[in-house]
Amino acid sequence: MNAAATIAPAGKLARESRFADPDAAFRLLAQAHRDLDERESAAFNARLVLILANHIGDEQVLREAVALAREAG
Repeated sequence: MNAAATIAPAGKLARESRFADPDAAFRLLAQAHRDLDERESAAFNARLVLILANHIGDEQVLREAVALAREAG
């Protein structure tokens, strides 16, 4: 895959997979919850969301991601 094709324009949410191995990324997230109870899992998810939101650092992209997640649920 062309690296330039995987970069979303500033202020635009990337909606296609950007992982070389999406299954490995999913397994990593699933394994992070291993041995956590429901409360610990929810707290872990909250921390992870805040860390990744800070990494994104773009409020418009965050708004788009929030809207997409709400629509999907």
